[in-house]
Amino acid sequence: MMKRTALYEQHIKLNAKMVEFAGYEMPVQYSTIKEEHHAVRHKAGVFDVSHMGEIRAVGPEATEFMDYVFTNSVHSARANQVVYGFLTQEDGGVVDDFLAYKINERNYWLVVNAANKDKDYAWLLKHAVDFDVEIIDESNRYSEIALQGPLAETMLQMHTTYDLSSMKPFTFDEITLDDAGFTVSRTGYTGEDGFEIYGNHDDIKLLFKHLLVDHDDLIPCGLGARDTLRYEVALPLYGHEISETITPLEAGYKFAVDFNKPSFIGREALIKQKEVGLTRRIVGLEIKDKGIARDGAEVFKDETKIGHVTTGYMSPSMGKALALALIDTPYDKRGTAVSIKVRKRMLEAEVIKKKLLQK
Repeated sequence: MMKRTALYEQHIKLNAKMVEFAGYEMPVQYSTIKEEHHAVRHKAGVFDVSHMGEIRAVGPEATEFMDYVFTNSVHSARANQVVYGFLTQEDGGVVDDFLAYKINERNYWLVVNAANKDKDYAWLLKHAVDFDVEIIDESNRYSEIALQGPLAETMLQMHTTYDLSSMKPFTFDEITLDDAGFTVSRTGYTGEDGFEIYGNHDDIKLLFKHLLVDHDDLIPCGLGARDTLRYEVALPLYGHEISETITPLEAGYKFAVDFNKPSFIGREALIKQKEVGLTRRIVGLEIKDKGIARDGAEVFKDETKIGHVTTGYMSPSMGKALALALIDTPYDKRGTAVSIKVRKRMLEAEVIKKKLLQK
């Protein structure tokens, strides 16, 4: 039986189209994906992301543990800073990507992907045995909404006395909104400014309702727009641009791998990959012919298969058929002409920069 978030009844009242995602019954759209996408790009949208997982790593050796299992550095991060990075296997493949919230040196809060939270929890428990740290799955305690778009700060400021302009990107704080306490971070998955807001289930239900009632320019958005928004700015989706067989370096996320740390799981494999050179990487594609290339479509150079599409849509912002794809070198250079097999057709395409959206 599918799980439901605390906001399920509100989704039904808002006439959302519900689908299964990561074991949850979630809204894929309320109006149209295109309308919701443009709302976030130009005004603001609010998403239910309560299906995400929250795991706490707490104890005297929490920082040492995190620096061992996490590709990015947390020991150099400040309190109330959010750090993006990966859990990687010994071979460099990705177990998951997530945000690590540093409360202090002994307390980290990890927000992980919904589909991977059980796997992540088991992975963290397995590797915690050599550290003085406790791993606690807190996923059932929290609901989460994401307020995203150029008007997000202005809208949320109306619900708090906290000066939101003082909150820098990738930081968080405990904030009172409409007389209730929440953890709020200036993060998101859309390429726009915005906030991710965590609280108990009842408080999130009230805040979600208040936001929609109080702001005429705000609309609810579903998983469909969340996917088109993130792909335009090349934010990876697990199982597509990153996976157990696609490394952070191949995905273009070298900045989230701190090779200066003396040890972390997967370090040697990723160092070797960096030194030898990538044999494939995620790139952008612009489809020149009429048609859309979806996930899994094979990419060719002449008669040779050189990769596959990881995500593809008609970009709502650009009005073009664009895609992200994992391509063999040396065909990953911008301007390279390739073709994509879509059913029985071969669509002509060109390699472009990975960040598809050009503002």
